[in-house]
Amino acid sequence: MRRPDIRLCWLQAGPPSERSPALTPELHQKLTAWRRHLHAHPELSLQEKATAAFVQDKLTELGIPFEADVGGHGIVATLTRGSAQGRVGLRADMDALPITEDTGLPYASKTSGVMHACGHDGHTASLLGAAALLAADTDWSGTVHFIFQPAEEGYGGARTMVADGLLERFPMQRVFGFHNWPGLQAGSIAVHDGVVMASGGRVTITIEGHAGHAGMPHLTRDPVMAAGHLIVALQSIVSRSVDPLDTAVLSLCTIEGGTAPNQIAGKVVIRGTLRFHREEIKDTILGGIERTCAGIATSFGVKVSPEIVMGVGVVINTPAEADLARLAAEKVHAPVRRDLAPSMAGEDFAFYLKHRPGAFVWIGNGELRDGAELHGPRYDFNDAILPVASSWMAEVAKTALSAN
Repeated sequence: MRRPDIRLCWLQAGPPSERSPALTPELHQKLTAWRRHLHAHPELSLQEKATAAFVQDKLTELGIPFEADVGGHGIVATLTRGSAQGRVGLRADMDALPITEDTGLPYASKTSGVMHACGHDGHTASLLGAAALLAADTDWSGTVHFIFQPAEEGYGGARTMVADGLLERFPMQRVFGFHNWPGLQAGSIAVHDGVVMASGGRVTITIEGHAGHAGMPHLTRDPVMAAGHLIVALQSIVSRSVDPLDTAVLSLCTIEGGTAPNQIAGKVVIRGTLRFHREEIKDTILGGIERTCAGIATSFGVKVSPEIVMGVGVVINTPAEADLARLAAEKVHAPVRRDLAPSMAGEDFAFYLKHRPGAFVWIGNGELRDGAELHGPRYDFNDAILPVASSWMAEVAKTALSAN
């Protein structure tokens, strides 16, 4: 395997064992171009064919072997150096969201209604950068697997890759990943002790009534009226059934029903999400939804059918791996934060952590601007943090292999 032609510089002087590789301006420029290409050509979950082809092309350019079509459009690249038996996984996600971009950037999405509103384009570019750094670095021994995962946004990409034999085909003792974090100082790294992000599920509630003339409501069974009461009633679950010292959210985000302003609809569909930090309170929330739906059905004479599909689990860093993540951040001289509260956002990195110890960190994306938060239409990944992100991923792999 040929070594990529990448020049390394060092963050500080010292003997080789104390040095941490950093991106050259040339490589930073290349990664920025790759990231912006991905941003301009986003693909939804389960549709990442062109994205996967782009990643494969860049891995080939870097001279790094890989296997494609792992759990769908997933890719796993592998580097082995020396004789050490340690194995570690690094993961990035590749999919975009069904959101219309409103940035006005020259590299804005060219796909109508689809954008990289969560920074997965930056995550993918960062992992390519880490692969480039490790391919050019001789100061480590062991095996590193670079996991380019599809379908993170609620479509079970991590689960599918594991089901396709990820951990058997590409054995790893530990796994690490990161998410960019708007509002956190650019280039700083937040490492949590324990819970990082929430478990969650998708909620769909269908209310079926009896349609009729809006002027004669007594001849109907109004699902819109029932929906209004149901939305209000469901909010009592978290406020009155969940321990105030626990953290939980039930958000109902869309409502669909009716086609004419003078007709009472026959059906309404409500969709939303639930999140929590402790798996133990899941049954409390699910039971509350079932009881509330049954009560509204009886009160309004309609049929209420809740469907709840649980997704990812709670993202919980294991203690030793959180320490390795912190140590790697210090080695690349990134500011480290260990005082941030967990987020109620979800991440299917949790599924890897059910099978292997590991850590998931946040890397600051910089100032939070209105509409530019995660999943916002004016969001954009900060290319200035690519050197920190790539260097941290490379360093945490080396640190973990040294720990073995």
